[in-house]
Amino acid sequence: MGATVGMVARKQEKGEDARSEIIKESQNNSVDLLVADLSSLESIRKLATDFQKKYSKLHVLVNNAGLFNQRRKVTTDGYENTFATNYLAPFLLTNLQLPTLEASAPSRIINVSSVGHYNGHVNFDDLNLEKEYGGWKAYGQSKLALVLFTHELAKKLQGTGVTVNAVHPGTVATNISTRPLGPAGFIMALPKLFMASPKQGAETIVYLASSDDARDLNGEYLEKLKVKKSSDESYDEQVAQRLWDISAKLTHLSWPLQ
Repeated sequence: MGATVGMVARKQEKGEDARSEIIKESQNNSVDLLVADLSSLESIRKLATDFQKKYSKLHVLVNNAGLFNQRRKVTTDGYENTFATNYLAPFLLTNLQLPTLEASAPSRIINVSSVGHYNGHVNFDDLNLEKEYGGWKAYGQSKLALVLFTHELAKKLQGTGVTVNAVHPGTVATNISTRPLGPAGFIMALPKLFMASPKQGAETIVYLASSDDARDLNGEYLEKLKVKKSSDESYDEQVAQRLWDISAKLTHLSWPLQ
């Protein structure tokens, strides 16, 4: 692709190690590191600002923030950590980067979800899962929210030259939340309980990021290079709009972007 890759890591040292490994494996020296805590709204806003100061273009944004918490944790903003990192972070960062994406059109957004979204349900009465928490319950809700966001954003982006799609990367064996991974954009690790190689897991992501065949795909959910039907709840337009409105309030975001 000949692109400059901007990767995100939570810690500078580990990010530099991953950056060096990527350069070694890819023979592409145009790999830059940005440091951010994706569970923090303030850090995400700083990430977007830092990116826009350094770059004038963004052609591909890959949202792959993925963590799994067996026990409930709360972010500094007061939100359940899985929901905040896996969903609110992509929601906020994507919206903050939309002006750059639109100015760079044609451009593509890729939201890395999971087959776990099929078992997910958005509990509007308890988004923070304060009443009843389970690791898979939180994970499923966050990944379903990401697919709902994909469908809703695709509608809002019609005619802009920016597309957005969701993908299940396969069952990828990586360290959880410890190292950036993948071809471009905003990349975090998936739980180690997933067992395909990172290369296999990245295949559909790379396809969506670079293939001419994927140029016109918008608002779709893909697995193993093919468009698949996502969960029934993911197509509920009322749920998607309600989730969008709540997410905008939680992240202090206005639409259209000012």
